[in-house]
Order: sequence, then C-alpha cells, then structure tokens
Amino acid sequence: MTTLDIDSYLLPGRRAHLVGIGGVSMAPLAEVLHGTGMVITGSDARESATVDHLRSIGIQVSIGQRAENLGEAELVIRTAAAHDDNPEISGAHTRGIPVFERAQAWGAIMRHYKNALCVSGTHGKTTTTSMCTHIIMAAGLDPTVMIGGTLPLLGAGHRVGHGETIILESCEYCNSFLSFFPTIAVILNVDADHLDFFKDLEDVEHSFRAFADLVPEKTGLIIANRDDANTMTTLAGETRPVLTFGLHEGEVHGENLTYDKGLPTFDVVCRGEYFAHVSLQVPGEHNVRNALAAAAAAFSLGVPAPAVEKGLGAFRGAGRRFEKKGTYNGADVYDDYAHHPSEVKALLDTAMNLGYKRVICAFQPHTYSRTQALFPEFVEVLSKPDVTLLAEIFAAREDNTLGISSKDLAEKIPGGEYFPTLKALTIRLRELAQPGDLILTVGAGDVYLAGEELVKGD
Repeated sequence: MTTLDIDSYLLPGRRAHLVGIGGVSMAPLAEVLHGTGMVITGSDARESATVDHLRSIGIQVSIGQRAENLGEAELVIRTAAAHDDNPEISGAHTRGIPVFERAQAWGAIMRHYKNALCVSGTHGKTTTTSMCTHIIMAAGLDPTVMIGGTLPLLGAGHRVGHGETIILESCEYCNSFLSFFPTIAVILNVDADHLDFFKDLEDVEHSFRAFADLVPEKTGLIIANRDDANTMTTLAGETRPVLTFGLHEGEVHGENLTYDKGLPTFDVVCRGEYFAHVSLQVPGEHNVRNALAAAAAAFSLGVPAPAVEKGLGAFRGAGRRFEKKGTYNGADVYDDYAHHPSEVKALLDTAMNLGYKRVICAFQPHTYSRTQALFPEFVEVLSKPDVTLLAEIFAAREDNTLGISSKDLAEKIPGGEYFPTLKALTIRLRELAQPGDLILTVGAGDVYLAGEELVKGD
C-alpha cells in the first residue's frame, strides 16, 4: 500500500483508473469521484447492470484487465481482490503511477464530513448501515452513504448527499477499515472470519481494536455490542468513550419485546430513559440488535426519536438480506447473503420460527478457506433445516488448493444433498417445493440465481 497522500490526487480534473470498478463499494466510489469533477475510467471482469450504469453517466469501463486500460491515468485505485500480479496493477507500478486501496479513497472522502458513522462487525453490517440510513434520511439530514448491498430506499448501494454526515459500511477484510476516519465507530460483533487473511480470532480482535482506536479520543464515540463477549474482550481497557447496546443490557437496550408473526416490537431505552417505540418489518432477534445499534448511533448524533421510529418502521431489508423473491408451487422463496455459520444460524433460527411447514435451505459456501476453517460449524448449523441442499463452493477470490468440496459437507449433514451445478440445484428445488414451504437460497455467491430461476416457473 502506497504511503503517498491520496488527498493531493483526489482533485477535479485528475484522472483515476479503478480496477474492479463494478464492485459493491468500488462503483459508488467511482460515482462519487466522478461527481467531484475527476475523470474516471475503470475495468471489471464482466459486464453487469452496474457497469451499464457507470457507462450511462459517462465513465469508460473496459471488460477484462490489461495494462493498456490505464490510458492517461494519474492514479489507480484497486479493489481488495486485485493483487500485485494483476496486469493493470503491475502496469501501474512499471509506469510509476501510484496505486491506492479502495479504503484509502473512502477514508479521504470521509474526512470532509463532520460526522463519519462507520458500521463494522463480522455480521450485520449491511443491514445496520441500511437501518442507520433510513433513520438519518427520515431526520432530513441528507447523508452520503456507502453500503455493501442494494437498499430499496436508495435504489442503489450508495447516495451522494450534501449534509454533514457520511454513513459507511466498514469491512475488516484486509484491514480495509483501518484506512477510515470514523467519528463514530459501531462494532456489532467480532468473530473468526476471513481466515484467508487473519490468522485467528485474536488477530481479528486486534484489527477491530485498531479500528476502534481510530475515533478521536475526546470527541469520538465507540458503539459496542454488550451482548457479544468477543467485542467486550476487544475493547477491554479502551479509554475512548464507549456507548454499549444490547438486547436486555447495555446503556441502549430493548424492553417490552414482543413478536407478531415473527416481527418484533419493542421500546428503546437510552441511558435509563425511554427513547423510542420501534416496530420492525424484518424478523429475528438479530435484527432487534441491529436496530438497537442503529438507534444508539442516532441517539449519539442527536437524532430525534420520531425519526428513529419512522426510519426503522419503514425498513424492509436490504437486497439479499432475507429478500423475498416470489413463490413457486405455493412455497415462498427468499434469498439471504449469510455465508458464515453464525449468520446462517441467525437466519435459520428466525426462519424456523415463522410458522412454515418445512424450511428448505439451498446453501452455497463462499470460499474454500472459510469452508475448511469452519467445517464443523457449517455441518452443525446446516443440519437444522428440514431439507438441506448444497451447491458447489463459490470460489470468489481463491483457487481450490485445499481439495475441498460442498460434497464433503453434504456427506456429514443428515439428508444433505450435493449439486455440482446451479441448474441441477434448481431442478431439485422444483421437485421439492410444496405449499407451506419456505425455500431459502443462502450464500454470498450466485446461488440467488437458483431462486430467481425457480420463481420464473410459477
């Protein structure tokens, strides 16, 4: 990572080339920089609706990565998945063009805002960042937003506002959030994940502690999950201000929690006083915690309770977070991005309490390293549904040097079935679907395509 000051490069008229421009946080970055008057070009591995959109606003995008795509670029910004052997990265190094990380660019952008609300955590980031966005929008504060998923309220995963607040989903992978400048750092939870980068849980905790330590010592704030032991361990001895939240404990917590058809209603109590009454339109105890984190952030920003109630009440989920795709043969078909055993457990615990006759889970593991490192945990949680189907592992950024397959999981899961292709998986879902079933396509890869194909047939 270059040590040059990126601020001196992010100026109107400057030419920047973005490697992996179609990514969930690269595309909004391209749009934000384009909006400041920079000349933006980029490249991506494949055509997509995102690439089409970027071209429609005047950004030149090449498909495939070649050194000649750099053109007259004065700086290069890369996605975390683009390594030094990438032709455009190596080409930039050869020509002496500085290469910056995506997170460095977002970090430079957020320094221009009075409030930089950075939402981190191994699980729940996209949902909580989306909830915060709903609340801040309901308060009329015109935020700039970057989310790692699509939020229907925005029609995108980002928003360029003119207010004093920027809200960013902040990912720990490759320590990218350590390039940020949060004034409020939210830590939802800390778990062993991304073990292709981190050595172990202690290494992950060290990264989150470094992130928390980025907030200004006197004027900053850390918002932390009182219910998560790893988060509390991470923050032990922290001298910066910490505001805790939790289901029943913490300075911000819930009271009078009830469920109606799986949807929670509760009171938010802040520092011993009633603050707001919230009725969520998304199910599950994990979403109560996400909402409490968002309410704590709003409370710390001085957002009034009515905006918290309105914002959370209007939130119906982010894209690929328990997102209804439709029905097939009387079965409801939903999709979810869960790809860590803790996330899958939270999803299945919620799904199995919604009153369906059967829960059919079609799961696609994400990365070979995660599947191997957390294999026993995956077997345990994927044994919960009435029927579990396994798609082949989605490689993402890896090659299969471990010789592992979803077939290995299927063999350990009672009744587990393995499918080498999404087409075969979709055919099996068609055979299984019955009225009263809940069909879940689950994973961070392309398994959602199976659910979309399924509902086309009804």
